[in-house]
Amino acid sequence: MDCIKIWDLEVFAYHGVLKEENTLGQKFLICAELYMDVSEAAKEDDIGKSINYANVCKEIDDYLRANTFKLIETMADRLAKHLLRRYTPLKEVSVTIKKPWAPILMPLNTVSVTARRGWHNVYLSLGSNLGDREDYINRAIRLLDNDKNCRVLRVSTLRNTKPVGYEDQDDFINGAVYMQTLLSPSDLLSLIAAIEKELQRERVIRWGPRTIDLDILLYDDEIIQTKDLTIPHIEMAKRKFVLEPMAEIAPWVRHPVLGKTMNELLSDYINLHSN
Repeated sequence: MDCIKIWDLEVFAYHGVLKEENTLGQKFLICAELYMDVSEAAKEDDIGKSINYANVCKEIDDYLRANTFKLIETMADRLAKHLLRRYTPLKEVSVTIKKPWAPILMPLNTVSVTARRGWHNVYLSLGSNLGDREDYINRAIRLLDNDKNCRVLRVSTLRNTKPVGYEDQDDFINGAVYMQTLLSPSDLLSLIAAIEKELQRERVIRWGPRTIDLDILLYDDEIIQTKDLTIPHIEMAKRKFVLEPMAEIAPWVRHPVLGKTMNELLSDYINLHSN
């Protein structure tokens, strides 16, 4: 991936643990590595197809002057995420905050922290079988897209499906969403729980009726198994109502454990259940 580098931009701002640092201010040196594809800009020799580094420098200065953080760790993390949200072409950002002459009562030239952040590719399944099912699905998608750390890029067709597991309930509508997020898997799970709560989901019967059901299917190519979260979703290859919408919006995305594409998994499911 191509990279635009900004090195040792001087910013006078009011960050630090000490009260004096927040009132008197001090100089910080900012380094930013902006990862994106610059081939179109280079081909046409057009700054409009790249990111103007002069604008980025001003954005960094404005952001760090407008906010106050105690830790340079926080400065690096928040600034990196701010730049990713501010400039759509960016895929990843590495931000280094240097603090010259940090007050540690010892000779020191500078101390620094580097944070590298980027957009993660995520696929979610959606389902509803209570009330206005389509409205619940659409509201969930809007809540995801309205979160500053998420952007919904593709939504599948919604399909009417029979319930699985607990069959004494109304039919579902199901779909899938492709989105990008700056959230970690655990933070994304917390966001999903908050959305389900806002849309009045109740967990009474396992696989029972619900206003909304959101599940993380894939998070980049990561394989995660904790007490609260399993990625890839353990049931996705066994559920036609998951595989059909995934094959629609991400046919060539590969399951990181099974090694097969969504198209191949759907084909395997159909062949298995047609005999």
